[in-house]
Amino acid sequence: MEEQFAEFRAELDETGSVYEQLRIIAANLDSFIRLMQAALMPIHHCSFPQVKEKVKGYMSDLCGLYAKLAHVIKDKPGQYYRYHDLWRNQTSTVVFVLAFLHWLDTGGLLTHTETEALLNLDPAVFGIDLEDYLIGLCSFSNELPRYVVNRVTAGDYNCPKEVSTFLGDLYTAFRTLNLRNDHLRKRFDGIKYDLKKVEEVLYDVKIRGLLNGPSLQATATGHESNVATSHQ
Repeated sequence: MEEQFAEFRAELDETGSVYEQLRIIAANLDSFIRLMQAALMPIHHCSFPQVKEKVKGYMSDLCGLYAKLAHVIKDKPGQYYRYHDLWRNQTSTVVFVLAFLHWLDTGGLLTHTETEALLNLDPAVFGIDLEDYLIGLCSFSNELPRYVVNRVTAGDYNCPKEVSTFLGDLYTAFRTLNLRNDHLRKRFDGIKYDLKKVEEVLYDVKIRGLLNGPSLQATATGHESNVATSHQ
């Protein structure tokens, strides 16, 4: 009995040490992501290139923090989900920010694989949990109705149509999933209401005869935004 509990004590001490290492990294990640998210929010009112470049300027440091998490987990094979709760909320927020930036640049959906590539992650060692990715997409969806209202206020009357098409495709893609996680299911349900809000703005723009005016988003990015999603 004494020998067995000595082994237990050693294992618990090691687990506590790993947990503390990851907790400190995750806390730094949380603080950093808050700055990144705050840098993105002016996209509703400010110049597109200026805001996007500021947010992208954080990517190197962000990748560095994920590299530290991966370094610790690499030495503990098979224990990713033992500590996953430490960084899951932060990762969903990262997906939200990166998906928003990607959509502003391309009009399309940032895939799960592309997200891992942007963060320089090796999925075999430390990847982005699928549910974290999907919840991040839901958060991105939640932000789009506000974005549409502000773009229309600024005179970009094509934005509601572009976003409506994108959200419609995203909602359809989510509906193909068998969602068993109650939290994720509730977040997915929110996409339906996001789409409804955008469609209401689109309807208002149409009946006022404002559709097909100049797109401020296209002008800012230098190309027409072709809304096309890729599903993974």
